[in-house]
Amino acid sequence: MKICFISLGCEKNLVDSEVMLGLLRDHGHTVTDREEEAEAIVINTCCFIHDAKEESINTIIETARFRKEGKLKKLIVTGCLAERYADDIRREIPEVDGVIGTAAIEDLPEALEAEGFYVSRRDLSYLPLPKTDRVLSPDSYVSYLKIAEGCDKHCTYCIIPKIRGPYRSVPEERLLSEAEYLAKNGTKELILVAQETTVYGVDLYGRKMLPDLLTKLCRIEDLQWIRVLYCYPEEITDELIKVIKQEPKICNYLDMPIQHASDGILKRMGRRTTGKDLRNVIRKLRKEIPGIALRTTLITGFPGETEQDFDELMAFAAKMKFNRLGVFPYSKEEDTAAAIMKPQVPKRVKEKRRNALMKQQRDICAAYGEKCIGKRFDVLIDGYLPEEGVYVGRTYMDAPGIDGTVYVETARTLMSGEIVPVKITGAEKYDLIGECTK
Repeated sequence: MKICFISLGCEKNLVDSEVMLGLLRDHGHTVTDREEEAEAIVINTCCFIHDAKEESINTIIETARFRKEGKLKKLIVTGCLAERYADDIRREIPEVDGVIGTAAIEDLPEALEAEGFYVSRRDLSYLPLPKTDRVLSPDSYVSYLKIAEGCDKHCTYCIIPKIRGPYRSVPEERLLSEAEYLAKNGTKELILVAQETTVYGVDLYGRKMLPDLLTKLCRIEDLQWIRVLYCYPEEITDELIKVIKQEPKICNYLDMPIQHASDGILKRMGRRTTGKDLRNVIRKLRKEIPGIALRTTLITGFPGETEQDFDELMAFAAKMKFNRLGVFPYSKEEDTAAAIMKPQVPKRVKEKRRNALMKQQRDICAAYGEKCIGKRFDVLIDGYLPEEGVYVGRTYMDAPGIDGTVYVETARTLMSGEIVPVKITGAEKYDLIGECTK
């Protein structure tokens, strides 16, 4: 079949999509990006928060019309929404021909060949490890390596354990082989992801193996940058800090979602840190790794959050001065403990608090940008803007798609994936402007 594949949600979903594309290729299918030409459409969905769920549902409904109007023979839904709402999808959207849960991605080829409605939802303790090479995107100079599936933390606002299952580490030899494949196919920046990266290996090897894995990944010659996302603060060890500090390929960057800083709210969230714990780990990281860029995410309007709790969060963010920060209004998700907590905070209050935090963060980022003027950074080139006549790229301080950009002026012709020295000449909010010095 000629198949159109739509991948929604996070970069962990993107890895699953690339694996499923590999399975389709191995079974003789071809891929098109034109929905109207496709004989089958596969949608890999997300439903982590309300907005993601809404996007997934709207995408299914929009593509369902091709089932009536075009030559579309199959419409298959995979991923988190399929895992969580399989029965609802079958009942409410009759154009859908099959649903495949998060642990059943290996069954996609079978779903395309099946007669009648196809459902595959495996036990969530199963870790799918299909024997196929991923089909990489055109921007394969940046690739994600998913080192584990699921989560054991059970934060009260989060549905992930119920749709992704318990924490299961991918065997180290599999990850090293996959990283070698990615490097040989053009990957320059490798980004490690999981629901939580810091406890990698505990279930397989009896101890935290992320430092060991990072050390071995650094030996892969063609990789130039290695970045780590989703590090829980309470799981960051001295060994991990030492490896990040000593290995030149590892970006001095850490994504550490903390969600809040008020002890009362952290406890209601089911988090395993206090405000004091968070301050201590941040200070330690900055002391041991000078110049480290810290990114975090926060939630405003969690059930029971008072003005005092929010003021404490504002003061914490102002003092810690994260290099990068994202804020999300609390999303009430069914089947989570937080959904029945009282009192629920009104939407307008959640939004108002989010906006206040982001306004404060803009000023912090602007101050960081000003301090960067005159400094030189290695910048990984992501592309070219012909109308402006500049290249766009990122420093070690910026992960793709979520952080800032460097606009690079040069008379040279640069290639995406190339790393070049840049002198910073200006700053605009979250972004920097610079000149290539080579």
